[in-house]
Amino acid sequence: MTDMWQGPDAVDQLRREAAKLKKINAALMSRVERSMDQQLNAFSLFETAIALDHKVRDRTHQLREALHSVERANEGLYRAKQQAEAASSLKSSVLISVTHDLLQPLNAARLTLSALTEMMESQEAGLLIDQADRSLLMLEDLLRSLLEIAKLDAGALKPDVRAIALAPLFQQLRNEFEPVAARQGLSLRIRTSPRAVRSDAMMLRRILQNLLANAIRYTRSGGVVMGCRLKGDHICIQVSDTGPGIAQAQQQAIFREFQRGEATATDQAGFGLGLSIVRRFATVLGHEVRLSSQVGRGSTFTLELEPADLTEVSDEVHEVKLAERHYSGLEGAKILLIENDPNGSEAMAALLEGWGCDVATTRSAADALLRLSELGGAPDAVIADLHLDHGESGLSAIADVRRHLTLDTPAMIITADYSEKAAKEASLHGLEVLKKPIKPAEMRALLSFLLS
Repeated sequence: MTDMWQGPDAVDQLRREAAKLKKINAALMSRVERSMDQQLNAFSLFETAIALDHKVRDRTHQLREALHSVERANEGLYRAKQQAEAASSLKSSVLISVTHDLLQPLNAARLTLSALTEMMESQEAGLLIDQADRSLLMLEDLLRSLLEIAKLDAGALKPDVRAIALAPLFQQLRNEFEPVAARQGLSLRIRTSPRAVRSDAMMLRRILQNLLANAIRYTRSGGVVMGCRLKGDHICIQVSDTGPGIAQAQQQAIFREFQRGEATATDQAGFGLGLSIVRRFATVLGHEVRLSSQVGRGSTFTLELEPADLTEVSDEVHEVKLAERHYSGLEGAKILLIENDPNGSEAMAALLEGWGCDVATTRSAADALLRLSELGGAPDAVIADLHLDHGESGLSAIADVRRHLTLDTPAMIITADYSEKAAKEASLHGLEVLKKPIKPAEMRALLSFLLS
């Protein structure tokens, strides 16, 4: 008992130790509480991470579904695009084929009319024949235009851009359109130019032909002027007329197919394809076409081209009008004709016989060789259609005839095939080509030239 009551010092020491233990306990409790808070925070973060993961999974699923929908839509669009391209290709192929077939009877009709013209002497008959010939010319223009549009749509017409001198081109167009303008009582001025431009020769010629034909067709009085000028870095070819003009609201519509105006009394309305071809060709070549027009005061079409150096112009022989070549009579000339179209063959034979030729008509190379054996002599010239029956080519038929005769007999190809491939094939064989419908004067000039 005496140890328990040891005095004030011992009590103070116990108090100090008790206070120390309280501090230690408080520190321990604080550490435990902080530890619990951290655990609670970690748990909260864990729950948040789980929630975010679920959201990410949901969004990923939604995104995946959206991508699948886009893929399915793209597949549908791709199939639709393929079907549209196939339909367009089929349409163009059919149009090219049909146009080629239609040119055959048209050629026969024009040749028959030419033969008939030489037989008829009365003025009345001549007027009727001329009217029929003009109708056939309009049909030919329509078929050519449809063929060009089909080739563009099918991608079969590729531009061959090179330096082109304007002077010879303008001269050819003057020779071609002066008689047309004179027949309608119009003046035609084509101002020559020493410049050169970069373009495709065939397409540029066709553009200018269509612009001139269109201007003459719709001009009732006055005339048409074509010329060119330098504007900045470009050369502008302009075709101006004194026609009725075109309202502002119609100035874009006339470049669409089958949009046409009212023609003159001396000319029939066109088919509304000329300016469509102008716009299509110009787009392919990268040329700009502009129209400036006022109702009652006429129109001006401007074609903007890139200039070229005249020294870059090819030295190739430019187109020469066959009528300008020297040629003699055809009386007594022996002609071997290889033509699978009966009407075309009959019409061609009638025309040649009207010129005094002796014509042997055949349908194939085998038929031609058999006929040569029967005749026992060599022809003075061979005229063959490019596409014969059963896939046979007029080029091979001419080669077979030459081998049979062991002679390089003068020959020419006639065809309704306007493709670049056909022209190149004939050129590789060194043969002249006449496109159907055949112009009799051109045929006679070329035949006389070959026989000379």
